[in-house]
Amino acid sequence: MPQGREIFPRLTVEENLLMGLATKPGGSKIPERIFEMFPVLADMLQRRGGDLSGGQQQQLAIGRALAMGPKLLILDEPTEGIQPSIIKDIERAIRALAATGEMAILLVEQYYDFAESLADEYLLMERGEFIMRGKGETMPQDGVREALAV
Repeated sequence: MPQGREIFPRLTVEENLLMGLATKPGGSKIPERIFEMFPVLADMLQRRGGDLSGGQQQQLAIGRALAMGPKLLILDEPTEGIQPSIIKDIERAIRALAATGEMAILLVEQYYDFAESLADEYLLMERGEFIMRGKGETMPQDGVREALAV
């Protein structure tokens, strides 16, 4: 899922989600779990993607990526420009996906608290080099927050 959402603003929510099925056999249906994770999308199926709030667009972008049934879900800064209540919804969805074990999840994130709450493992980069790595539960002891301070 790209940073900045990159949904199709003139297409409806339903059409955006169907784009996620483009690599699947014809007649594939939008997976129901997308609507279970993000109920607002079910309520807005016929609304144009560009008319959604930033948080709703982010949920739509994640839903579109999930429609493909990936083995690896890469999320590039899913909290960027999103209000706190939607961040919690996205956090719950990522946690639920991770719990299924159906896919690996690579989260690229600058919001420390969000990343710490979800990390099984972490890698910290600076200028393209890995400067720290470890288990998610050791991030506080490892001084990751302090390493991020500017």
